[in-house]
Amino acid sequence: MTTYLLAGGGTAGHVNPLLAVADSLRERDPESTVLVLGTKEGLEARLVPERGYELLIVDKVPFPRRPNRQAAAFPARFRKAIAQVRVHIREHRAEVVVGFGGYASAPAYIAARREKVPFVVHEANAKPGLANVLGARWAAGIGVAFEGTPLKRSEVVGMPLRHEIVDLDRAATRAEAADHFGMDAAQPVLLVFGGSLGALRLNEAFAGSWRDVLAAGWQLLHVTGERSDLVDPEAPGYVMRRYIDRMDLAFALADLIVSRAGSATVSEISALGIPAVYVPYAVGNGEQRLNAASAVAAGAAILLEDGSFTGDTVRDTVVPLLADRERIDRMARAAEHVGTRTGTENVIAMIDRALRAAN
Repeated sequence: MTTYLLAGGGTAGHVNPLLAVADSLRERDPESTVLVLGTKEGLEARLVPERGYELLIVDKVPFPRRPNRQAAAFPARFRKAIAQVRVHIREHRAEVVVGFGGYASAPAYIAARREKVPFVVHEANAKPGLANVLGARWAAGIGVAFEGTPLKRSEVVGMPLRHEIVDLDRAATRAEAADHFGMDAAQPVLLVFGGSLGALRLNEAFAGSWRDVLAAGWQLLHVTGERSDLVDPEAPGYVMRRYIDRMDLAFALADLIVSRAGSATVSEISALGIPAVYVPYAVGNGEQRLNAASAVAAGAAILLEDGSFTGDTVRDTVVPLLADRERIDRMARAAEHVGTRTGTENVIAMIDRALRAAN
């Protein structure tokens, strides 16, 4: 029996890999205790209890990025957050801490170090966040999802993924997936999506070019996002959905994907060996471009700029790719060697090593 404290949250990119590891730890040893440390404001406040885990609360204390009143208050607030985590570690007798980034992780790393509890860091993005940069200084193990992530002593472990992705047999599921979406399993499918909220740039580009995709002999499965106001033309071969709760079936049907390049998206697509066209979201610190870099370097994906991605880009670049089945087949073969479905097991192996070294 072991007590694990998993820290992270804020966004799905932090919460989902945390929950994948939590589920596998619980399945491996139901007698062990798996606790989650998070904030009241993050996505974890809803998702963690829904999954059946106890959520221990720590104050949300953002790192200051400019000198202002909030920056002046940061040291005291951060010390308080560290003290909160130390109390959680003592009261629950946590034996190891695993951080996935986000606001909860930074105080968790320092609290674990002061309590002499080993901790492990997992970084999902190719460009690490501040919390994990801090934690990597003293971590017993550092796992990264992508090659080239600049964290010293790190090893590439991949991304902990959902069971429905890890266990997906795309070929065996294709007929079921085609029936689910009302598509023809015998005809190739282009899957376009931009995350749960959609991507305006992708939506506008394909709103002006979907006919060209169909004219190339392909079907189009377009997930627009729940906030989209695109009107479904209800054309044969073009299936539009605001939201899909069975992305595993969408992946089973996809012969090529056009999407953003969030860490989870790239990891899932790579793990499944699907060729892709990535259009990295231009806002932020450039991590989406870096997330796609290893797949692009391997020949499994191509990268197109967000700022110039239009219907003309689809016609000039994507549609010719659809007509080049030989190139798509080469991309698919390359994709099989880029990703991994064993990210969860790899992270757990790192946790086990940290525990053995501490005992």
